[in-house]
Amino acid sequence: MTAPTASWAFARAYWVTLRPYLFSVSGAAGLVGLAQAPGLSAARLAVAFAAFFLAYGLGQALTDCFQTDTDALSSPYRPLVRGVITRRQVLAVSLAGLGACGATLALLNPRNLLLAGLGVLGLAAYTPLKRRWWGGPPWNSWVVALLPVMGGLCGGASLAAVARLPAMAPAAVGVFCTYAVFVVLGYFKDISADRATGYDTLVVRFGWVESVAVSACLAAAGLGASALVVARSGLVARLDAAAPSTVAAVTLWLAGAVLLGRAHLRMLRTRDERRAHPAIADCVRGFILLHLGEAVALRPGLAVPAVVLALAAEVALLRRPEAGQI
Repeated sequence: MTAPTASWAFARAYWVTLRPYLFSVSGAAGLVGLAQAPGLSAARLAVAFAAFFLAYGLGQALTDCFQTDTDALSSPYRPLVRGVITRRQVLAVSLAGLGACGATLALLNPRNLLLAGLGVLGLAAYTPLKRRWWGGPPWNSWVVALLPVMGGLCGGASLAAVARLPAMAPAAVGVFCTYAVFVVLGYFKDISADRATGYDTLVVRFGWVESVAVSACLAAAGLGASALVVARSGLVARLDAAAPSTVAAVTLWLAGAVLLGRAHLRMLRTRDERRAHPAIADCVRGFILLHLGEAVALRPGLAVPAVVLALAAEVALLRRPEAGQI
C-alpha cells in the first residue's frame, strides 16, 4: 500500500530515499565555497550550509525516480522500488525541496538562481547519460562542482569576482575530479544490475582494473587541485604556529587523501561487486574529509564545525540501512 504524502509513513520512507548518510558530500563541497565567500557572516554561512547539506539527498531522490529498473536489482530495500512511495510523490517533494534550497541560496545572492536551476536540470538529465560509459561521471560531477561556486556567491559578490578568488577554480576542479571518483567506483557495486538493465557504465564496458586506473587518475588530478587550494589558503605560512585550526585542517586533509588512495587499493584487491562497498565507503570518507580540510584551511573559524561534521558523517555512514549500498 502506498503511503499518503502527508503521513509519517511517507516521511520515514522518503528519509531512507534521501540517503542521509551522504548529506555531508554536498555539505563539504558547498562549504569550500562558503569558506571563500567575501564578507559572509556566520549566520548567513549557517543558512547557506543547511541548503547545501540537504541538496545532495534531494538530488539523489530525484535521480532515483528515473532509474528504478537498475535499483530494483541492486537496491531492492529502497521504498521507491518496493512501492511504499510513488515516483510522482518523490518527484514532487524532491523538486519542491531543491527549489527551497535554491531559493535560500538565491536570497543570499540572486545569481545563484541560475546555477541552482542548471544543477536541477543536470540531475534530471543524469540517467540517460549514465547509460553511456563516457557520460555518467563527468555529467554528475559538473553538477556537484557548481556547489563551491554557489557557496562563493553567497557573500553577495558577482560571478566574475568569485571566479577570480585565488582558490575558487582549483576548488571547483578538485570537487569535480574527486566526485567523479565516487561516481566511477560507485558503479562497481552495481555491475550485474547495470549490465542487465542496459547501463553501459565504465566498468561494464572496460572491466575492473581499467576502471580503477581511470578512477586513480581522476583522484590524482583531484588531489593536485585540492593541494593548490590549500597552498593558496595561506595554510603553509601558518604551520609554524601549530594552532588548533591548523592542526585540524592538516589532519582532515591528509586523512582524506589517504582514504582516497586506500579506496583504490581496496578495489584492486577484490573482483567481487558484493565486496566493493568498503572501497566506496572509503571514497566517500575521503571526499568529505579532503574538502572539509580545504574549508578549514581557507577559514580557520570552521575548524570545530568541520570536525563535528566529519564525526557525524562517519556515524551516519556506519548506520546506513544497507551495508552493501552507498
